[in-house]
Amino acid sequence: MRKAPPDGLWNDGQFLRFWAGEAISQVGAQVTQLALPLTAVLVLHAGASQVGLLNAASYAPFLVVTLLVGVWVDRVRRRPLMIAANVGRGVLVSLVPLLAVAGLLRIEFLYVVALLVGTLTVVFDIAYQSYLPTLVRRDQLVEGNSKLQGTSSLAQIGGPGLAGLLVQVVSAPVALFVNAASYLVSVATLVAVRRPEPTPVRPVRSVPLRRSLAEGISLIFRSPVLRACALQSGLYNLCFLSLQTIFVLYATRVLGLGPGAIGLILSVGAVGSLLGSLVARPVKELVGLGPAIVSALVACCATPVLIPLAPTGGPAGTVLIVVTFALMGAGATMANIHIISLRQAITPEELLGRMNAGYRLVSWGTLPIGGLLGGVLADLVGLRPALYVTGVCFLSAVVVIVRSPVRGLTELPPPPQTSPVGHLATNA
Repeated sequence: MRKAPPDGLWNDGQFLRFWAGEAISQVGAQVTQLALPLTAVLVLHAGASQVGLLNAASYAPFLVVTLLVGVWVDRVRRRPLMIAANVGRGVLVSLVPLLAVAGLLRIEFLYVVALLVGTLTVVFDIAYQSYLPTLVRRDQLVEGNSKLQGTSSLAQIGGPGLAGLLVQVVSAPVALFVNAASYLVSVATLVAVRRPEPTPVRPVRSVPLRRSLAEGISLIFRSPVLRACALQSGLYNLCFLSLQTIFVLYATRVLGLGPGAIGLILSVGAVGSLLGSLVARPVKELVGLGPAIVSALVACCATPVLIPLAPTGGPAGTVLIVVTFALMGAGATMANIHIISLRQAITPEELLGRMNAGYRLVSWGTLPIGGLLGGVLADLVGLRPALYVTGVCFLSAVVVIVRSPVRGLTELPPPPQTSPVGHLATNA
């Protein structure tokens, strides 16, 4: 079914085109994620609670439409969904600078854009993670995910950095116009992928929509491995968006940094993400899969508390913040590579969309909660105390994995068996 070259994905032109499209999309999504709140703060003078609500709107679709998207992804080919999602995101973000130029931009419109772009991001992300196992062989999943997660994690830190620099140079709304063009470039690279995508597997018996929706969640919670991975991801993401909501305000109002400086800090931190993607496989081969995941989570969850400890008014504080984001990027990238490969390896192909949707509901559904909590917490106790509370809460993600079967894994488990109706025959 897949005829990827045996000597590695660097020589697989079809994968490289897909990888380029995914990478550009991830950068675009991360630029949007920072440029929208900066537009709210710098153009519309939004407060902490409004920024928190805007961030929450970006991720609310992960709570509302994720399971429906998962069922949809399992019933259709995935590449056309990714292409359509990027066209939609490009159109939506381009409306912000047009309204700003016309003097019609309001915070309520930013909420709507954030909500709709978030919905299309759900479609793209679930589709691309479900598409990879149909594009490459099973023995190439770790290599493929290493490359995809390397660029994804670089985008998560470098994307906001690019957004900050764009805002500094051309203003926040115009940065979104540049961002819209990146989505269209991604569409062109995805259109160029020519490897045939298999026809989606149909169940022997018709499955009602309600049952299909429940399968994604039940699949996660029936498996101790998937359950632990999803819960730690949910806790990490809740803390991460709380941190991001507070940090944009903290850097601007306490540290006195402009958008360009904020962007530079986050961009330098992307070096850690790149390092994490490069060493993920060697570390796993050295210590085993479970210990590699635990060590990666310690790196990214024990360091955020250093941000409020950084001294203000000098280079030492800036260096400490850069190191913190670099360690967070390295650890998160390493953990993501192994956890995504683990999820794909133990899930039947015909259930990948629903598994990814159920996983995203649990893990990314906490993001809007984190955005709201970060804004409210900052208003209640102040920016620096809110950073301390968030930093300590990151450690809960490590505890979940340490207390689960994931810690004892040495390699990816064998492929799962499936029943004729498309259910797991054994617990992963």
